[in-house]
Amino acid sequence: MIIVFVLYLAAVLVIAFISSRRAKTLSSFVLGDKKISGLSLALSERATGESAWLLLGLTGEAFLIGMQALWIALGCVIGIAFIWFVMGNRLRLETERTGALTVSSLLSRKFPGAERTIGTLSASIVVFFFTFYIAAQFSGGGLILHDTFGIDPVWGIIIGSIVVTFYCMIGGFMSVVATDVFQAVLMIFTLIVLPIVILFTAAANNIHIMETIQNADPVYSSLTADKTGAAAVLLIMSGMSWAFGYTGQPQLLTRMMAIKNERDVKTAKWVAIIWTLFAYSGAMIIGFAGFAFLKGGLLGAEEAKLAKDFEKILPVMINLMIAPVLAGFLLSGAISAMMSTASSEIILGSSSIVEDIYGNFSKRKITPEKSLYLNKVLTVAVGAVAFVLALSERDTVYGLVSYAWSGIGSSFGPALLLLLFWKKISRAGVIASLISGTVGTVIWKNWILIPTGVSERLGSFVFAFLLAVVFSLLIPEKKTAEHA
Repeated sequence: MIIVFVLYLAAVLVIAFISSRRAKTLSSFVLGDKKISGLSLALSERATGESAWLLLGLTGEAFLIGMQALWIALGCVIGIAFIWFVMGNRLRLETERTGALTVSSLLSRKFPGAERTIGTLSASIVVFFFTFYIAAQFSGGGLILHDTFGIDPVWGIIIGSIVVTFYCMIGGFMSVVATDVFQAVLMIFTLIVLPIVILFTAAANNIHIMETIQNADPVYSSLTADKTGAAAVLLIMSGMSWAFGYTGQPQLLTRMMAIKNERDVKTAKWVAIIWTLFAYSGAMIIGFAGFAFLKGGLLGAEEAKLAKDFEKILPVMINLMIAPVLAGFLLSGAISAMMSTASSEIILGSSSIVEDIYGNFSKRKITPEKSLYLNKVLTVAVGAVAFVLALSERDTVYGLVSYAWSGIGSSFGPALLLLLFWKKISRAGVIASLISGTVGTVIWKNWILIPTGVSERLGSFVFAFLLAVVFSLLIPEKKTAEHA
């Protein structure tokens, strides 16, 4: 099985090296020079969007909390459909009009004279929250390697972080998209094949998954965790609040910015939504079946692992039911989830520092060659910081991603939505969104979440959206910018 994994790593590096030969300019390193097909960008967006969070975090949540996890899945599907079907082409058009290479520069170039303020603020937010996000991916990779091959989690994190940072550094966006396509195929293979094997195993052992769930504690078997009235509505809204974050995730939205034309957008959006439906269905089956197998006594000695960490349900199921060679392929799919997301975030983190912080404060104009060099150096630096955080962080993959998702989505989401769909958005509104989304997430998670039960993903997004509207009306632009 370890041979299969080594072959997987070799394949990723070969693909990255081949594609890196096309990344000779700053534009190609950061955004692919608009030479990548819609199909490839859709698969890249999905591989990036569905990180270790999907294969470890969501499967673990479904295993742990039961039917209420369906609201999380539904919220994610709605969010993915919205950014592709509603925002996708508008983002492409705005990118062409402004010449922006990052989401941060897309916001700042809309308001001449505010580039330094908006660019620096937005880039700082990206780097801060992405560090947690990347750390979650490295941590998830270490967890899988530990449970599969017995590798010390620290060495698992080291292996994952070195491989990802290296192929980001040599090829940038080109390498990331090329490896993402390969990894998206592996991920969907895992999320289709494993559920099929699980269903056959359940039938052979006379285990009825849904019947087992229905006979469980009402908190587990109910879509509302046995709550009624306002409490039930709040639970549903908290689960579905994952949808809001999609509107402001730069690592996903840059795929739409990189698309060549409207025809490619039409292809990409259907590829993305079909991939998502299969992937989320598979993840939920794995989590629910894990609970049924636990109750049916099929997990045996593996129960001890799940008692310590419920996010191990996917590797546990693979190791129990799949032959070693095929298991190696499926676990490579799980590792792919980590690597594809981490790589995109490392590239975005480094490019944000160079383009939106250094570029705004440098007294001399940066040459494309120097900018490319700085991007590569900072790619290594961002990966190194996330690696250190992954070693010290003790939160779950789900928890880390939820925090970073809320912070980024609540900061950028309201600003981008209003920028694309509301002509009265002003620079004051954008700045209000960026600040309140960030501060709101930190405050909400640490002091408001537990007493109210309202997710920071919901509370901070609504808070930032309202402030963006209020400040745009109070401090309007002297001359309203044109909108696509």
